[in-house]
Amino acid sequence: MPIKIPKKMPAKEILEQEKIFVMDEERAITQDIRPLNILIVNLMPEKQRTEVQLLRLLGNSPLQVNVSFLHMETHESKNVSKSHLEQFYTTFSDIKDRAYDGMIITGAPVEHLKFEEVNYWEELKTIMDWSKERVTSTIHICWGAQAALYHHYGIDKFDLPAKCSGIYKHTISDPRIKLVRGFDDVYYAPHSRNTSVQEQEIEDHPELILLSNGEAGPFIIMSEDEKNIMITGHLEYDATTLAEEYARDINKGIDIEPPENYFPNDDHKQQPLNTWRSHSHLLFSNWLNYYVYQATPYEWQ
Repeated sequence: MPIKIPKKMPAKEILEQEKIFVMDEERAITQDIRPLNILIVNLMPEKQRTEVQLLRLLGNSPLQVNVSFLHMETHESKNVSKSHLEQFYTTFSDIKDRAYDGMIITGAPVEHLKFEEVNYWEELKTIMDWSKERVTSTIHICWGAQAALYHHYGIDKFDLPAKCSGIYKHTISDPRIKLVRGFDDVYYAPHSRNTSVQEQEIEDHPELILLSNGEAGPFIIMSEDEKNIMITGHLEYDATTLAEEYARDINKGIDIEPPENYFPNDDHKQQPLNTWRSHSHLLFSNWLNYYVYQATPYEWQ
């Protein structure tokens, strides 16, 4: 599938080296096809890394996808240049009158704060409320999932006694549900967070379905109307992302254990393996097909 992104975006060269079909705007306009319009609200500090990770997954589909990136107007990003944001990102003020087939809200390193203490919380609430009418389906990742559970369904996060970091085993509750169609009975996924949500609160909520849980607690949660999908971990992570996060924390002087079930033979000097790649691609492919492409109107007003 071609993903349509700006011609000069740095992610384009990386994806082309991985043999992922990337189409720039000049070529896309020559095709007589209605692409899916996906908005990515990128809250991660290393935005260019997240761009590549998500575009790689959105590229695993026969559909043409037009991807736009959004950054917060009420927050100044410190780990990406202003020129990168100005050239490749938009703001909510610029797109609030548009409609999107799908949206992704990423995680963010603000777990230590209450939601109301996050300086862009009001703006993010506005975006989540806007999505009810202007977005067909939204995937929320890690802190983004906790934010959606809190804002839409009143389920708060709680602090863990130690950071949940590593590769954990999961099972699914019902393999007939389209989002997890094709998943193995047992599969693995990365987690990297200091907070979690109560499984019982999700199971008791009449508007939510717990699709998958495991060693790290609730993992994939979906709303009954299929508009909101919450993923408490990081299926989009590269093989080395947890290792880089671990090294960063050690360099900061943080007393932290190595990621669990991650380094071969529990030796942090060995190269970790990606044991979740196939399920990452499968989940995003299922989402694009069943919850975006087959559910969205041909023309948005």
